[in-house]
Amino acid sequence: MKLGMNMLLWTGHVTEEHVPIFGELREAGFDGVEIAVGEGDADHYKKLGAACDQVGLERSIVTILDVDTNPISPDKKIREAAVERLRWVIEMTNAFGGTRLTGPFHSAYKTFEGRGATDDERRWCADVMREVADEAYDAGMVLALEPLNRFECYLMNTSADARAVIDLCDHPNVGMLYDTHHMHIEEKDAAAAVKLGGSAIRHVHASECDRGRPGSGQVAWDATFRALHEIGYDDWLVIEAFSTMDKDFAAAIHIWRDFDPPEEIWRDGGAFVRQAWESTAS
Repeated sequence: MKLGMNMLLWTGHVTEEHVPIFGELREAGFDGVEIAVGEGDADHYKKLGAACDQVGLERSIVTILDVDTNPISPDKKIREAAVERLRWVIEMTNAFGGTRLTGPFHSAYKTFEGRGATDDERRWCADVMREVADEAYDAGMVLALEPLNRFECYLMNTSADARAVIDLCDHPNVGMLYDTHHMHIEEKDAAAAVKLGGSAIRHVHASECDRGRPGSGQVAWDATFRALHEIGYDDWLVIEAFSTMDKDFAAAIHIWRDFDPPEEIWRDGGAFVRQAWESTAS
């Protein structure tokens, strides 16, 4: 297992002012960082990647798409725009040195139609992902699609939803991001959800029910980690937690209060995740 920390705890857009955090995370035993990509250019991400190299951190990317780049839009031009946007994100991820491109980029974030997903929408999503999967593979990165809770999207809310699209896509470089926060809301049985995801799970977000410190809430950590061990998962566990430090980002995701002190979230949370993972290994 490799332990990562998502920089969304501090900001929606990482800049050089956040670089000192990289060193603190490395000293605390983290193996990598995950950052959001939504703006900037290749030079910006190369500099951040170089800063990670200096302290020995691996990295991954999380991104979202909007109504103008929606992979499941009935408008072919918008689906084509989704492909182009993902190609740009792949370029930025490559500049950063990332090996995982993750997030709910299967559909436009917080965009709803007043109904559930259709077969056409699943097919359109699979087509878009398949179109960029080879380019991601050539750049040395995996695509991991993230199911979100029902209040943030409608195409993928559960492991079964994710498998439906991933299986339809049928590309070895397209998998699933299992997020313990979202699955705590949507799944009745965490272990069963993990096992249903199975080999499609290529990335994991360790995120508490309230987005605070892992281990302080209601997520079924032991059941989740035991199931991950059972399916042979031995890859990234990335802590994803949020705060009010970046006011614009906090407003965008409806975070109105701090759940735990930031340093407690990553320092104590990191120790908890490692201990819980090791204790459920047998």
